[in-house]
Amino acid sequence: MKKERRKSEDLLLNILPKETAEELKKYGKTIPKNHPSATVMFCDVLGFTTISSSMTAEALVNMLDFYIQKFDEIITRHGLEKIKTIGDAYMCAGGLHPISESENHAQKTIDAALEIRAFVEQSQEEMIRLYGHSFSFRIGINSGNVVSGVVGSKKYAYDIWGDTVNVASRMEQNSEPGQINITGQTYLMVKDLYKFNYRGRIIAKNKGELDMYFVESKI
Repeated sequence: MKKERRKSEDLLLNILPKETAEELKKYGKTIPKNHPSATVMFCDVLGFTTISSSMTAEALVNMLDFYIQKFDEIITRHGLEKIKTIGDAYMCAGGLHPISESENHAQKTIDAALEIRAFVEQSQEEMIRLYGHSFSFRIGINSGNVVSGVVGSKKYAYDIWGDTVNVASRMEQNSEPGQINITGQTYLMVKDLYKFNYRGRIIAKNKGELDMYFVESKI
């Protein structure tokens, strides 16, 4: 029984953050949490639909799994929380837990993004050799207030909401292959730590003009 209970707990922790899983086990429900300052990252594959149409389903899933497993490893090492994958899109965030909310979540998120970008670049030749294709990811990051919680009573889904999330998605949509596109809010939190390419004020869908910066490298 102890072994089976441990397996169940490990499975739950693979789906939910530890604090949320403990709350769910203790009370049978979770209370939505407000995070005044967090950093959200989206990354997706440019031209995924076109690439997928020329690959077998098995090869496509294997290729996606290769990248996602490495992304999971990278963000975990940097103390970030994976939120979900949506098709070819990957979403994670920093600053969602008590032990890390007061820490440098914007810096950790950008460090993870730089490592993800380097990994994707280093893997190109191997992916082409194995599958005939390689993925090119674009990344978007934004910082601000978010709300986290669990929705549904079956197949629990941990998620985050708020305008910060919506703007982070717009940063990804306005990014370019191999680039990390961040907002002015995130820039102000890390401006002395990295080299940037200021892109100016760019129109983002339903958000108007927003300051955008490409992250080039650490200083």
